[in-house]
Amino acid sequence: MTTSGVVPQARFSAQARLRALQSDIMELILERELEAGDPLPTENELSVALGVGRNTLRESLKVLQALGVIEIRHGFGMFVAPSNFDALADGLTFRGRLSLRHQGLEALQLVDVRQALESGLIGSSMDVMTAEQLVSIEECVKQMEELAGEGENFVAADAEFHRRLFEPLNNELLINLMGVFWKVYRKIHVEIGSANEDLVATAAMHRKIYTAVAAGDKPSASELLNRHFDGIRRRISEAVAS
Repeated sequence: MTTSGVVPQARFSAQARLRALQSDIMELILERELEAGDPLPTENELSVALGVGRNTLRESLKVLQALGVIEIRHGFGMFVAPSNFDALADGLTFRGRLSLRHQGLEALQLVDVRQALESGLIGSSMDVMTAEQLVSIEECVKQMEELAGEGENFVAADAEFHRRLFEPLNNELLINLMGVFWKVYRKIHVEIGSANEDLVATAAMHRKIYTAVAAGDKPSASELLNRHFDGIRRRISEAVAS
């Protein structure tokens, strides 16, 4: 009884120490004002600076590499990683797909977040949208309409439509987050299938969104985006219930 109670506590303590060390490494990067692509100190230098053994240090460095904080180039050293949302996408994809085997809660919450972002920011994007950008958005709509008419799925064109809607904001973080949501949605889309998807109706909804944006009608554009995501939410709920 005593042993079984001590082992989990020891494991917890080891995990807590590793998390603390990961935080210390990130603080060191910030304190030294290192930028993406800059080299980190060597393992020996980090071990001395942080007061830890090399084996413990390596465990934390591997975690930070998986999180996209640092980049380890064998034979060259360690570097501050460029912006990379792959780890976030992988984690959210797993949680979303796993939730489909239960109530679909995480998958639906992801839709909620994306819906709030797009419906809330569309007006700001419309304020700075150029005529050329409107043309490029309509190109995506036309592609969706053509594919829908042929009975072909248009997930890629759909993703590009939404990316171009918010490209005028010149917000790299927003575009990266939308990219993450689309990676997750593609996987979920495969999981739930497309048997109940009305491609023509979906393309028509995107045409309505474009028309509202082109007309400068912010309330309608926001409302139509909300309705579009309601449809995605409905498909996920139906897939979970079946």
